[in-house]
Amino acid sequence: MNRTNRLPLAGVLRLGRPSDIWFKPALSVVAAVAPPNLTLLALGRLDLAMYTMAGSLCALYAHNRPYAARARTLAWVVLGMVGGLAVSLVTASLTGSAVLLVAVGALLAAVQKALCDATRVGPPGNVVLTFITSASLFAPQTLAQVPGHLALALAAGAWAWSVGMAPGLVRPHGPERRATAHALNATAAHVEQGDPRSRAAAAAAIQAAWQSLLSAGARTPTRRALDRLVVRVEVALAAPADADPRRLRAWARDLRGNGPLPHTEDHGELLGVDAELAVPAAPLWRRLGPLTPLAVRTATGCALAGYASLALGVGRPYWALVTAASLYQANLTLTWSRGVQRVVGNLAGVLLFAAVVPLAHLGPAALVLICLAFNFGAEALIGRNYWLGSVCVTPMALLITEFAGFQEPGRLITERVIDTLVGALVGFAAAIAVTNRRAGSRIEQTLTSVERAREHTARLLAEPHPDPRALDCAHRALAVHLVELRAAVDAASGEWWQRALPQERVVRAEQAGHRTLAATVRHQEVHRSATAEGIRP
Repeated sequence: MNRTNRLPLAGVLRLGRPSDIWFKPALSVVAAVAPPNLTLLALGRLDLAMYTMAGSLCALYAHNRPYAARARTLAWVVLGMVGGLAVSLVTASLTGSAVLLVAVGALLAAVQKALCDATRVGPPGNVVLTFITSASLFAPQTLAQVPGHLALALAAGAWAWSVGMAPGLVRPHGPERRATAHALNATAAHVEQGDPRSRAAAAAAIQAAWQSLLSAGARTPTRRALDRLVVRVEVALAAPADADPRRLRAWARDLRGNGPLPHTEDHGELLGVDAELAVPAAPLWRRLGPLTPLAVRTATGCALAGYASLALGVGRPYWALVTAASLYQANLTLTWSRGVQRVVGNLAGVLLFAAVVPLAHLGPAALVLICLAFNFGAEALIGRNYWLGSVCVTPMALLITEFAGFQEPGRLITERVIDTLVGALVGFAAAIAVTNRRAGSRIEQTLTSVERAREHTARLLAEPHPDPRALDCAHRALAVHLVELRAAVDAASGEWWQRALPQERVVRAEQAGHRTLAATVRHQEVHRSATAEGIRP
């Protein structure tokens, strides 16, 4: 049986609460962009700003990751940005065919989308990478210029890496503390509400906290104390009737800043943490497989949007290409919502550009300063809703095109409006045409994984004296699979023309899985208490 979903309008433009750290990416991007741009301004070479911006915008990434993981992630983002830029610049130097350039841009966008989703690099995900590489395809270039331009991007990327890592000198455990606080608050909300949706949100927050702690590096006393707090959160989720939400929220408040951590009972080492650290991550190719339909959607939609823009005679088809690339989310419903947000934000941003362009044309210094202001505004606002951030992103992107020389505003505005509408319409049409039938199959796979993990955990619990390390690992694996199942169901529920989902089986698997998790947590608590008292459990 097949079904389709209605595409929503209500709530698409509703503003949410800002992120707890909204100011961090906003300040970081200003700190990363300002020195290179002001240096080029002083040298009279603002025409090179596009290349330094490629590296500087890497400062937008990985703000939610512990600093050990952030160092690796930012390094890969910089290398990925410079690598994509190299492909674009070499291609631009070898051919002037707009048809070929759009094709290369679409393929790059698909690769960037798949890699960012597979590695969960974001926000902002693939959009910034695609914006830089697509714009670079249409920048006049010669092969002799490419090494110098790549060097500028790499130098700015190194500076962005330093900006991203700098807060670790002041608050080295900040990301882990925030992740743990979020798990505490999400679990407190479930204790108060008690519905399946809040339980799934709390389970996902707990899993995110464990992922943050496991990727944080050396097991310092602070991180071990955070480990114990997350264990207390798991206990609260397992027995919400016995938990005090006010206490959980008080612990979360205590995690702000660098103050002392809340005191919790120390029941010895958490054996499963060290065991899980020894387990290698799933290979990248395995994570890329389920993303094939999204990659095909991205390549198809970006190519068709670029060609439609060319057919209309627009001079910058990469704007339509980037608009299409920005739409694609986990399913068609989310893609539709993002399309509405993108169009509304871009049209409002064009009006804002028309208002500020006379001021920007006062001189190069004014242009640079206004772009910095829009950089800050975009990151400060985009967490509340994508369209609100786009109101600042759009004029910033238009002003960046003027670094090489002031242009006629009316033409820029007209082309941007056309490319926004073309990119959104053609991109969404491609999303409808390229269905994601793997979404349903993904549910079957994750259901099987949940059932097997639950059975394995239940067998361990049935033993007279189960090995604590094995039980801890089984508990963590079951929790991971339950979070993946909920994510797979949510993704498939918003997909176009999907066969009927096995809702009853999903409900049974989630209920049984969470009951087993609760039993495991209770057993672990008894074992840890007995161990701390020197009693054989």
